[in-house]
Order: sequence, then C-alpha cells, then structure tokens
Amino acid sequence: MTRTLIARATPKAGQADRLATLVETLVGQVRCEAGNIRFEAFTEDGGAVVMLEEYRDDAAFEAHLDQPHTQEFNAALSEVVTGGASTVTDLTRLAEETFAAQGVRGVDHAGLTVPDIDAATRFLAEAFGAVTLYDVLPADGPDMEGEGPQAELGLAPGTRITHMRLLRIGNGPCLELFRMKDGAQSDPACLQDMGLTHLGLYVDDIDAACAAFTRAGGMLLKGPHPLANNEDKEGNAGIYGRAPWGTLFELLTYPGGIDLPADAPAPRWTPKP
Repeated sequence: MTRTLIARATPKAGQADRLATLVETLVGQVRCEAGNIRFEAFTEDGGAVVMLEEYRDDAAFEAHLDQPHTQEFNAALSEVVTGGASTVTDLTRLAEETFAAQGVRGVDHAGLTVPDIDAATRFLAEAFGAVTLYDVLPADGPDMEGEGPQAELGLAPGTRITHMRLLRIGNGPCLELFRMKDGAQSDPACLQDMGLTHLGLYVDDIDAACAAFTRAGGMLLKGPHPLANNEDKEGNAGIYGRAPWGTLFELLTYPGGIDLPADAPAPRWTPKP
C-alpha cells in the first residue's frame, strides 16, 4: 500500500526565503528517489510550506528518510523553522480509485522509434520542454541485438537497437525513444492506421504551443479547430502536427470543461497545471 503524508514547516521570523530555497532543492531530489510517486510543495499565507508526499510503500518511505538529502534538509530545519522540525501527518485513503484491474496503476510510458535520438530530444525539448532523465542504452554502448531481443521485443531478424533514452514531459507518462538499425521500418502512422497513432499533449495556450511546435521544426496540420461532442465547449480547441521524423502529435486544451456522462465510471484524467 502506498504511503501518503503531509509535512508542514513554519519559518521563523526572517527565514521564509531560506525555507523556500531548502524546499525547492528537496523537491527535485525526492522526485528522483526510486520509491517516490509524487512530492509537491505549496506555500500558505505567512510563509509556511506544506509538502504533500506519496511513496510506493512503507519501505520506500523509510528509504527516503535515510537519504542524505533528507537528513541534510531536516538538519537545516532546526535553525529555520519554529519547533526545529516540520510536523508530519499520515493520511489514510478513504476510497481507493478503481479505474483499472487490481495491481494496475496506469500508463507508465510510451515508446517512439526515431531516426536520431539527439535530434528528437532537441525537438521535444524545444517544442514541449521535455527533459532527459537518462539513456537506457547509451549510443556508445553495445547494441541490443540477436535472438534474445528478437524474442523479447518482437524485433525482425537482424534488427539492432543502437540507442534508447527516457524523457519526461510535464505531469504525464514518460517517453522512451528508440533508434533502430538494419531492420525494415514502415512510415510513421496516420490516424487511419491500426495501433497507436498519436500522442496528445494538454496545453494552456494553444497559440503559443503551436508557435513553439513550428519553431522546433514540426509541421502543423489545419487548425486549431473546435473539439467534438462532449468536449465542444467555449475555449476548447485542438490541432494535429507532425514531428520532423513524422510522428503525429495533438495539441489540445479544454479550459471550458467537458460534459462527462453521468454514468461514466471515472473522471477524465488531465495533467495537473
């Protein structure tokens, strides 16, 4: 079971900026922990900081407490906050979300095969602000090939994976980029093709997003256009475009909301702002 808690730290007089700096540093460090699911920080009137934390399980939370960055943060709080430490409250979930089978959490990542991972990384960073997490398979490492990968990954005989990289864009699944050699490849999918056809990104300002997409080297199709049916509300819009290597992306925004059917089993998932 996941471990969820709230920590609150109230700064001493004149220490609000110092506390904010400490927390900003900690946020980035904790989000890199293997057992962390989320770590969000908010400020209250008066400068107090509230941290909402969720870990994979009790063991992951204990591992978090043993991290050097956690211990350094807690030590620094002794001089910065009233009481010398944050107050921590464990939260008990009242109702579990049941939008998937038992043990299934959700989409972790999507895979994209591209002709050049460095070029694709630059496009995704310039168009969407994507950040590189790590190379799963470095470009200068041994290729992934042979009977093992063919059987495990469904590769055509002779295909070599020469580079793999994991990226993240905002509050959503990661993107795993692949570069392949020596195997037959088809053109990037269109909407009418079977299988996965595009990636949709929620944006707050669709005109600005379109401009960034184009500057980065993408080619937009006609639009922006209104959304359809349940999604057709004032201010809602979408547009499709192709990345330089041909993958189809959709930019969409729905600040006007969506008419969710009364019998819908779950709310629509939308990335947090």
